[in-house]
Amino acid sequence: MKTVHLLAAAILLGGCASYDGRGLVAGQATQGDVEALMGAPTERLKAADGDTLLFYSRQPFGREMHRVRLAPDGRLRSIEQMLTEANVAKLVPGTTTRAQLREMFGPPYQTTTFERMQRETWTWTMFNANQFDFNLSVQMSPDGIVREVMLIKDYNKEPGGTKD
Repeated sequence: MKTVHLLAAAILLGGCASYDGRGLVAGQATQGDVEALMGAPTERLKAADGDTLLFYSRQPFGREMHRVRLAPDGRLRSIEQMLTEANVAKLVPGTTTRAQLREMFGPPYQTTTFERMQRETWTWTMFNANQFDFNLSVQMSPDGIVREVMLIKDYNKEPGGTKD
């Protein structure tokens, strides 16, 4: 009976995808290896530098967005969790473009258009360094330039619900 339980646990664990790419080696793993381990990506993009970007989203309930960077020959360059405060700090209002934002963070879980303000807002959920829940909201003007970057604490995730 114990053997049956162990076998069932091994089958269940073996069927789980690895969302962080643990075990893949840069320079050796191929796109096929990545997708065999991590599953189908949420989004594929061709980066401005010619690399292919695969995004693995855990949004909106998870707080992760892993970006896999593949060289033009299909070999793995890197796997990174992109929703970090260090990456948010790289966004420069008035300079960063919509395309650069998408290459950095991948597909937002929510987009909102504010017609009167002439702004489009993309939102992702993330943790800060202290593991508090935040929403990253980035506003862009019609010319595709980032205008505002906001990290807003998500009080709905706090014990006791919303904050008044």
